[in-house]
Amino acid sequence: MPEYISRFQPVDKLSPAEKQRIVTLYLQYYDAANHDQVLHDLECKREVLLLESENAIVGFTSLQVFNYRWRNQPIQVVYSGDTVVERKHWGQQTLAFRWIQRMTEIKQEEPEKPLYWFVIVKGHRTFKYLPAFGKSFYPHWSIDCSNLKPLADYIATDLFGEHYNPATGVVEYEHSRGHLKPDIAEPSEEELQKPSVRFFMEKNPNYRIGHELVCLCELEQSNMKAFTRRLATKKQNYELV
Repeated sequence: MPEYISRFQPVDKLSPAEKQRIVTLYLQYYDAANHDQVLHDLECKREVLLLESENAIVGFTSLQVFNYRWRNQPIQVVYSGDTVVERKHWGQQTLAFRWIQRMTEIKQEEPEKPLYWFVIVKGHRTFKYLPAFGKSFYPHWSIDCSNLKPLADYIATDLFGEHYNPATGVVEYEHSRGHLKPDIAEPSEEELQKPSVRFFMEKNPNYRIGHELVCLCELEQSNMKAFTRRLATKKQNYELV
């Protein structure tokens, strides 16, 4: 089994070589995107989580943190960017574990503020992170989380304006700004047996042309799966580079 190193890096501290590697990884798995677009999206984020193996970047995800006032209460929102891992490294958990730990660190910075995870989902593999981490989230196939819809609509409208359709809960670009290549976009027969995968495809039937499902999950210990909660509360020895 390969050994992995994960580290969060402020986007403005990335080297040119690191940025180029991120762009190369993204374009390896997504169509309808180009170098400048990927770089622009990256530079709109605050931090990037790099996954390394044998001194090479083999995966990444990025995030931005927003402060909103919602129903007379200040809240924090972590907005996840695209997540890409080289196919031969699919199955590793290092990236996901470190992401959970970083969310805990962000929560601890302002513990009095509710913290929400906002993500727009382009494929079924990313959607599966939600039920892996949280007990409930919006939208969900079997739990009524409609109380989160107004906030999800508010954030999505703020970030994507007229491209967001609150009736479908999907960011519907007229022209794709990046969608999975056909050879990895389709779920396998085994994956289709999972309710989360079928639900994603029902809620976002046009994901193949770049539509993105808006999802929202409160990052609160009581809403975490038991394993996620244990990982989140484990003493950390990480620092942001």
